[in-house]
Amino acid sequence: MTAVGTRSVALAMAIGLSAALAGCQTYNPPPKAFSQATIQPYRLDSGDRLRITVFEQASLTNTYTVDQAGYIAFPLVGQVPARGATLTQLESAIAQKLKKGYLRDPDVSIEVDRYRSIYLMGEVGQPGQYSYVPGMTVMNAIAAAGGFTPRANERTVDISRRINGDIITGKVQVTDPILAGDTIYIRERLF
Repeated sequence: MTAVGTRSVALAMAIGLSAALAGCQTYNPPPKAFSQATIQPYRLDSGDRLRITVFEQASLTNTYTVDQAGYIAFPLVGQVPARGATLTQLESAIAQKLKKGYLRDPDVSIEVDRYRSIYLMGEVGQPGQYSYVPGMTVMNAIAAAGGFTPRANERTVDISRRINGDIITGKVQVTDPILAGDTIYIRERLF
C-alpha cells in the first residue's frame, strides 16, 4: 500500500471513530421536569383504576377506570376528564358536576385502587408489563422482571415518561424512582 493509501485509510478510520464518539457525546440529559415529576402529586392517566366515594350516596360509590381517551364515565354527570389531573382536582371536578342539579353539597373522595402498569424492555429476564407499586425504583422493577441478563448494562437505563402531555426519554441510574406508566429500557453493555 502506498503512503497516500495508508493515510487515506487512517483518515477514514479517524473520521469513523470521531463520528462514533460524537454520537455518544450528543446525548442530552432529560429536562429538569423529568426528575421533578417523581416528587409532584400523582397525575392520573389511562389505565388507572379509582375508588370514588360520594358520602351518603351508595349508588354513586364504585370503582371507575380512566379510559384510553383520559375520561371516567361517572353516573348522572357522564364523561369527566381525568388525564393529567391530581386526585384533589378530580374530586373537585366531580363535586362541581354533581352540584349542577343532582346533589346539594356532594362530598367526593377518591383513592387509587390500581395504578397503571409499567413496561420493561431490553436486557431483563422477562420483558413485559408489570404492576406499579408506589415508591418503586428502577431496581425494584428489574427484580420483578427476573433481573438483568448477563449482557445488560447494570448502571443506567432509559425511561420514557409522559410529562405535561409529551413523552420524554431520559437516562437514569438504577436507584432512581419510577412512576406509573413508565417504560423502562435496559440496554446491552458494550463490553
